[in-house]
Amino acid sequence: MGVTGDDDYPYTVPVSFAYKDGKLFFHGAKEGHKIDSIKRNDKVTFCVIEKDEVIQKTFTTHFRSVSVFGRARILTEDDEKRNAIESLVKKYSPDYSEEGQREIESEWNRVCLFEVIIEHITGKVAIEIVNNTQN
Repeated sequence: MGVTGDDDYPYTVPVSFAYKDGKLFFHGAKEGHKIDSIKRNDKVTFCVIEKDEVIQKTFTTHFRSVSVFGRARILTEDDEKRNAIESLVKKYSPDYSEEGQREIESEWNRVCLFEVIIEHITGKVAIEIVNNTQN
């Protein structure tokens, strides 16, 4: 994820995320560079590489990626926070939902949850993947 950092330099940070109902959700600490940047300027970018297969022989990669532009906000309502954190548990630990609920309860007061409202999405895919899909 990219935010406007100190002195207006871009600041990027990898985050674990969930996509649900047309929104992105992620979590973080209640203080730090990322949250400070979002508080100053809620505009963010988000990039995901879904596929990246190196083809050595032809000096290329077969890739598929997406870039998202939107506005991040810190979730404050308990129902919104629970929806976000449960989305993350469902994505990353679907076989451990009971344990995930216990973890949510134990960390509830320590975690900060964010939502990115998507304003624009663009994507890019290797021509080889496009051509294979059309055949």
